[in-house]
Amino acid sequence: MTERTADILYKGQRVGVLYETPQGGTRFVYNPDVTETIACVFPVREREHAWPTGLHPFFQHLGPEGWLREKQARAGRVEDEDDFGLLLRYGQDCIGAVGVSAVQPLAAPLVAVDAETTAAAAGKRTVSGVQKKLLGFRHGDQYHPAEAEGPATHIAKYNDQTNATLVRNEYLTLRFARDVLGAKQVTEFETAFLAGIENLALVVKRFDRTDNGEKLRLEDFAQILARPRGRDFTGKYAGSYEEIAGAIRVHSARPQIDVEQFFRRVVFCALIGNADAHLKNFSLLETSRGLRLSPAYDLLNTLVYGGAYKTEFALSLCDDHVQTDRIDRRLIVAFGQAIGLPERAIKLALKELGDRVRRSQAIVPPAAEPADGFVHRYAEIVEGACQRILEE
Repeated sequence: MTERTADILYKGQRVGVLYETPQGGTRFVYNPDVTETIACVFPVREREHAWPTGLHPFFQHLGPEGWLREKQARAGRVEDEDDFGLLLRYGQDCIGAVGVSAVQPLAAPLVAVDAETTAAAAGKRTVSGVQKKLLGFRHGDQYHPAEAEGPATHIAKYNDQTNATLVRNEYLTLRFARDVLGAKQVTEFETAFLAGIENLALVVKRFDRTDNGEKLRLEDFAQILARPRGRDFTGKYAGSYEEIAGAIRVHSARPQIDVEQFFRRVVFCALIGNADAHLKNFSLLETSRGLRLSPAYDLLNTLVYGGAYKTEFALSLCDDHVQTDRIDRRLIVAFGQAIGLPERAIKLALKELGDRVRRSQAIVPPAAEPADGFVHRYAEIVEGACQRILEE
C-alpha cells in the first residue's frame, strides 16, 4: 500500500506535511519558513514530530466520532477506522486552526440522498465529538446548515435515537452553568432549528471562530496530552484531572487564574452529576494574550439517566476512580490542594459556587411537572451533591 501524504494547514495557510510511514506510523514536518507553533505537542523548535503507530493523536482527535463519523465515512467512501482517510476527505476545516488537505486526488463522494446527509457531508469540514451534530451559521433570524464553502460559526447538537432529552439536558445545564460559573465562562447557546432539518437543536456559537470567520487555535486536552483515541474511542478517559491542571500550568498564559477556573469547572461537573467530563471536554483557546482555558462546553447531567451512562467520574481524581455521587467536600479540597491551590482559594471558590447555586433559578422544576419528572430528578441530584460538597 502506498503511504499517503497531506498538507497541514494553519489558519488556512500551508505550514507542513503529514506523512504515513512505512512502519505504520505518521510523521509531521514543518515547512522550512514556518516560525509559529501550531499545537502544544508540535513545538516549532523541533521541525519533525513522529508517532510510531497510526495517526498522531493530535490529528486523530480532529476527526469525527459516532453519528457524524458514520455519515461522513459512508458518503466519502472511507473505511470507518481510517482516521487519515477521513481527514483527507473532510479535514480541511476542523475545530481549531489546524486543517488537513489531501495532496493526491480522492475518489468522488457519494451523492447525498437527504438534507441531513447533505449537511453532514458537505465540503471538506468535520467536527469532533460523539453526539449527533451539524455545522451551521446564522443569516438574519434563521440558522442554516453550513455549506461546502462559507461560514460555519455554530454547531447544532441533536437528540439521538436512544435519548430524547439530550438537548433539553444540555440546555438546562448550560443555563445553570451560566448562573454558577459566570456568563463569560460558558459557551453561547440557544435552542433553534436549522433550515431544512426537522428536529430542534441546541445551537452553540463556536468560540474558535471570530465574528468574521477567522480561525483561532483551540486544543483539547486529549490532543495536548497526546492520548491515542483507541479503537473504542476510550482514550479520552485515560487521564486525570490533575494532569489537565499540570498541562494548564505549562501552556496557559495565565496559569494560576486558569487552574482556579478549571477547579471550579470540575466542582461544577460533580455538582450536576456529570460523569462524562473527559479530556476532550476541556480545551485551551487562543486569545490576544496567549492560550487560555476556553469557555465551558459539552455539559450534561449524566446521572439523571441512571444506568444508561457510566456513573464513575470520567477521569481519575486524587489517584482514584470515584463514583460521581460519592464525591464530597473532603475529596474536592484534596483535589484543590493537589493542583497547587492555596487553602483560601479553595474555600473562596466553594463559597462563591454555593452562593451562586442558591441564587440560580435555572433548575427549579416547573410547577406542573410531576415529582418524578426530568427537572425534579435533575434538581434532586444537584441538591444531594451540594450537601456533600458545598456544606462545611
